[in-house]
Amino acid sequence: MKGFISASTLALALVIAQNVSAQQADATAASAPGVVGAAQTIEAKATITAIDKAKRHITLKGPKGDSTTITAGPEVKNFDKLKVGDTVIAKYAEALVVELKKGGGLPLGVTESGGAAAAKPGESPAAGAARQVKVVGDVVKLDEATQTVTLKGAKRTVDMQVRDPEQFKLIKVGDQIQATYTEAVAIAVEPTKAAKK
Repeated sequence: MKGFISASTLALALVIAQNVSAQQADATAASAPGVVGAAQTIEAKATITAIDKAKRHITLKGPKGDSTTITAGPEVKNFDKLKVGDTVIAKYAEALVVELKKGGGLPLGVTESGGAAAAKPGESPAAGAARQVKVVGDVVKLDEATQTVTLKGAKRTVDMQVRDPEQFKLIKVGDQIQATYTEAVAIAVEPTKAAKK
């Protein structure tokens, strides 16, 4: 799980969030001159109802009675510590911030960064990962009639409509737009109350 959110970690979080109806979602949006952002978080809980250790299958049941079976890949550390009755908690967060960079000067293109962590031997199973993607483009054209900005990146050119007239007024040819997308996922297992000491 080094580097970025592994496909299986993200899949596990999304399976729990989508197929087990124990989810809570919060979304926010904000803007300031030259900056617009939006974020959302989803939390879901499910109870382990069955474990097939040979196949590494875990059956999860939500509070409304719906259930799903997932396969825990080799990156799921301390699989042997899972018990029927444990609660699996998945949290997923994502955010997008679009910023106006007056006068430009940033290198064009896409940059990605991220990291991941897993439970240490002997700990309750848990994992977390995050990644961030930044895209920078030059403002090469403005269309006031449609409030459209044409952005030229390192590999392609795109049109972006700006819905807020006050934000559109701030943009000039030669400026840059930087979009930053961030996502994070965390999965933890809470032992059953009978197993706690």
